[in-house]
Order: sequence, then structure tokens, then C-alpha cells
Amino acid sequence: MKNSHKENCLTLATVVLGAGVTMALGAGIVGLGASPANAQDAAPRAATATQPPVNDGLPMPGFEVTTTDTAIVITDPQNDFLSPDGVTWGVVGQSITANGTVENLDALFAVAQKVDMPVFVSPHYYFEHDHEWHFEGALETLMHNIGMFDRPHALSLDGFEGSGADWLEAYKPYIDGDNVVVTNPHKIYGPDSNDLALQLRKKGINKVILGGMSSNLCTESHMRSLIEAGFEVMVVTDATAGAITEHYNGYDASLTNFRMIASAVDNTANTVAAIEAAYGM
Repeated sequence: MKNSHKENCLTLATVVLGAGVTMALGAGIVGLGASPANAQDAAPRAATATQPPVNDGLPMPGFEVTTTDTAIVITDPQNDFLSPDGVTWGVVGQSITANGTVENLDALFAVAQKVDMPVFVSPHYYFEHDHEWHFEGALETLMHNIGMFDRPHALSLDGFEGSGADWLEAYKPYIDGDNVVVTNPHKIYGPDSNDLALQLRKKGINKVILGGMSSNLCTESHMRSLIEAGFEVMVVTDATAGAITEHYNGYDASLTNFRMIASAVDNTANTVAAIEAAYGM
């Protein structure tokens, strides 16, 4: 039996009692931690991959997990990003390993399957006709040059199994589940070129818990687009990762924007706990 709507809701930060985070719940502000050392007394801390921010000088709108209209969205859970054999591992592997991204995405898939929470996977595929574009941005050019996410034909799965475009093997049992919707592929970074927003709306989803690859490209672009489309979005900061090159750190760039734009940022452990609590587990 499901509890009432109120009982089935949990602000993410409430699973981190004593962390000193203040969040908005409904019309009020909930200050967490019952001890005299309240949120205002906590040492300031910026958001990191593994820890939510505390008193970092920015508002904390908060995010309430609800069983009626919250879903998980995962971008690009595919071999070319997440497998050591993928074509981008040389630049994303350090960030994926440091964040525990592969394991944390698995945890999000697993908790969603356990509670029957909707999951939407937004994949990235390039077909032969996509290689005939007349102009491209810097990383579009790179992705096409290295054959990233390539599939020979839009209407055939020939050569798909085990390819860079395929799902990471560990995720296949989850993605095959009845609670998962796989959208049309996005073509550059955001969901503007696929049907993710349509699929979310058709399922009555208003709130999105976002993770996946790659942090400052597809994941951040999905965050921005969904927020512009009227969805409430939080980002799971250790369920994503970014490219690190000699001169640029994509993950650090995205973390700043996640914090400044999303309703909340938090780690996988706290997010999973909030989902379980919302579903009465």
C-alpha cells in the first residue's frame, strides 16, 4: 500500500541530517539538523562530485522526490563513454574512475527497478547520413572523426551488439525493464533533437533526477533544456563525469553550472536514500 502524497515525498537533503543544508520544501524553508549547531554555523563547502554544498553563498531551492511525477533521466549510458574499451576512455576515464560513475549509475538504475520508478534513457547515435553534415562544432567534429556512437543504419541493429553505441553490459538488464523508456537519439548534446520532453510529459513527469554522460556536454545540455521546458531538475553529481585534457577539465566546468542552475545537486547515496524513503522503503 502506498502512503499519502505527503508521506511519499522527501526533500533530498533530509536524508543528510546534520549536514547543515537548508532546503525549500513547499512554501517553507527546512533547516536540517536539530542540534544548536544549525546550518548557519556549518563550515562553508562548495559542491563536489561526492558532497553537496553547505553555506556556499547560493540559494538552495531543494528538490522533493515524489512518487507521482518524478523520474530519472540517464544520458548516454553507452560503451564509448563508460567502457575502458570505448573511444573516449582516454579523456573521460580519469573522471569516471574518480567519481565512481559506472557504479553510481548502476545504483540509480537498481533503485528505480526496485521501486518501479520511471527511467528515461536518452542515447546518442550517429548514422551514416549524420557524417554528411556541412558544418560542426569542435567536439562534433571529434566524435565523427573517431566513429563515436556509430551505427550503420537507423533501421537495423546489425553490428550494434557490443559496439561503442551499445549499452554498457551491466546496464542491459535494467534498460530492458518495464519501467524504462528509451527515447529517440539526440544528435549533438541536448534533447532538443529527440522526443525526451514529449515522453516525459506523456508520462506525467514534472521532476527529473539527472545523471549520465558526459557532464559538460550531453548531461548539462539536458539539464538546461529540460529546465527551459518547465521541468524541475536535480543533478546527481557523482553519476556523471567529464573529459579531462591537458588544458581543459570538462567535469569542473559542469559542476559549477549544475550548482548554479539546477534546483539541487547531491550524490548518489543520498539520492538513492531519498528515493527509497519517498517510496516507503
